[in-house]
Amino acid sequence: MISLKGWHNYLFFTFLTLIVVALLFVSDTLSISYKESLTYFNDSSLLNKLTHFSTTIFGHNNIALRIPFIAFYALSCILMYVITKDYFKNETDRLLCALLFMVLPGVVSASLLVNNAVIVIFCVLLYLYYYKIYNTHNYFLLILFLFIDNSFAILYLTLFFYSLKKRENLLLCISLVLFALSMYIYGFDSGGKPKGHFLDTITIYASIFSPIIFLYYIYAMYRIGIKGTKTIYWYISIVALLFSLIFSFRQRILIEDFAPFVVITFPLMMKYFFHTLRIRLPQFRYKHYNMSYTALFLLVLSVVVILFNKPLYLLIKNPEDHFAYKYHFAADIAQHLKKNNINYIDSDNYKLENRLKFYGIKNGNKYFITLTKPAVYMLEVPLKVMDKKVLNLYVVNLDKY
Repeated sequence: MISLKGWHNYLFFTFLTLIVVALLFVSDTLSISYKESLTYFNDSSLLNKLTHFSTTIFGHNNIALRIPFIAFYALSCILMYVITKDYFKNETDRLLCALLFMVLPGVVSASLLVNNAVIVIFCVLLYLYYYKIYNTHNYFLLILFLFIDNSFAILYLTLFFYSLKKRENLLLCISLVLFALSMYIYGFDSGGKPKGHFLDTITIYASIFSPIIFLYYIYAMYRIGIKGTKTIYWYISIVALLFSLIFSFRQRILIEDFAPFVVITFPLMMKYFFHTLRIRLPQFRYKHYNMSYTALFLLVLSVVVILFNKPLYLLIKNPEDHFAYKYHFAADIAQHLKKNNINYIDSDNYKLENRLKFYGIKNGNKYFITLTKPAVYMLEVPLKVMDKKVLNLYVVNLDKY
């Protein structure tokens, strides 16, 4: 699929290997969240089967929980690199596009969380790879996607509009039927009090790409729509982006249902950037270079904060204000409890209780744990980050009361 000859390919795989190793290291620092614990214990979805398969092989630990999604991330990066072959004028542009895609904050974070986003990215890239190779649509994949996740309704809607433009009647009928089936199976959440979340959605997209890259992404998609060639990639991007923004005027949307279809069209933006850069004389390129350096700095900063965010606890007063708080401390608490031979607990924090179950701490009535200091307790466990005490866990022996 990819020749290992050439320094571009060697550099791509070297960088990908380093990123995957970093993700494995970071995944060991991320405890299971309450939402992830619900998926693991109470769900019957693909996520449930993937995580159970992985933990059966590698044990109940943080890395095993997240390995499947890191694997999908690696495969997605490889597919992105393959798909862009012959898309750019030179290999260096293609390599830079692939490397930047690897470190997009939204793509990196998706690889570390138990959700469908990175799986959707892989599936759509696989579909586009088939389309590139055979110049035809893989209807088997489209039908298969129906049973993977509800967000593929966006892809079906995209293909519907695309088929209208290209006058492909078979694709039009199949995409329309699959979209209707997706709505029937998964439904569409339109409940609740109407409330605008447009700015929230824009902010999330800016964090997924990094702010400057997202602004340029919107500009590039607009310019391509006005003057450029509107390929299937452009349709996927613009349909997902526009519908997410339209829906956000009325309600809070699940960004993971839309973002995968937006980030996979990242090469369109990169190709447009290289084109607009090179049509200018060298002395008129400084504005583009300065924007690029600023964007890269913010991108690297965003990724570093995502991957190595625990030191932020040193800067904030309330630990719960940390953006990744719900992914921290559960594994540490379980380790402390096991060291003290405490394997059965009750708690006033049902979310923490459910998270601890993943690490083998089961429900019982001998010990009571709480993060709120009680009048009497048998054990105080400080939870630290770089020697700074962030939280205290208190253990009460219920047998004495």
